Order: sequence, then structure tokens, then C-alpha cells
Amino acid sequence: MEPNIAHLSSFHVAGLTVRTNNRDESTQDRAKIPGLWDRFFSDNVAEKIPQRLNDAPIVGVYSDYDSDASGAYDVTAGVSVSTPNRDFDNVGIQAGKYMVFEARGAMPAAVIQAWGTIWAYFEAHPQVQRCYATDFESYGGPDEVQIHIGIVS
Repeated sequence: MEPNIAHLSSFHVAGLTVRTNNRDESTQDRAKIPGLWDRFFSDNVAEKIPQRLNDAPIVGVYSDYDSDASGAYDVTAGVSVSTPNRDFDNVGIQAGKYMVFEARGAMPAAVIQAWGTIWAYFEAHPQVQRCYATDFESYGGPDEVQIHIGIVS
């Protein structure tokens, strides 16, 4: 999977948020992300979010990083909104340069495998530096995702 480069404007996402780290996510009994997505879909959260943009895809946002891939971070399952709202957790996607990785297949296996590929890509390309500000997954359907990783220009 060879990534593309995209220059994005800032936008807002509203949804549900958990704080976690990759170490906890690697063990089933401590992982929070699967429960976040289960709650998001079982409670039909996307349909309840005010100011949702028309045809906004479901997104998973990674933000508020303590440090890098080894530190704690927030994950928000949500949708793009015209303005932040008080009924849900809000996160602003920072404007900037993003590497875009694509994955297709059964979820969540395809997105998990894509993250492994992303980590390997950055290990193999140390000249490309991640920002660790906001990264996000944009779901184009039940078996398609684009993962946007913020990079230093």
C-alpha cells in the first residue's frame, strides 16, 4: 500500500471518545476501541449528532497524543459536523499535510492490518515525520477505509 499525499483544511468531528494506548489495545481485556465502536453503532450515534454534514462518512479520529505511537491518545468515533456541539465529544482535525493509506476488506481486520503497514512505513522512512496532532480513518463503506496520517511539511 503506497500512500498518497493530501493537503486538508481543518474540520470538526463530533462523536464518542475514549483514551487509550497501543499497549492496552493489543490485549483483548484492556482494549477500549472495540467497545467504542460497538457503542457507536449499537446506539446509532451517527444519526443522533446535531449539525452533521450531509453525506459525511463515519470517521475515527486519533488526537491529543501524549507523545508518539507508544503514548496515550484519544480516539473519537464520529462524523463531520458544521460546528462543535455540547451533546457529544468534539475534536478539530488540524489543517495540513496528510499521508493517505487505503485498505479494503473485512473490518476491523483490514484497518488493523493497515495500521501495521503504516507503522512499518514510518519505520522504513524516518525522513517522513508524523505530527502526532490529528490522524483519522474515513470509512467509505463497510469494507473500505482511508487512513490519514498528519505529517510535518
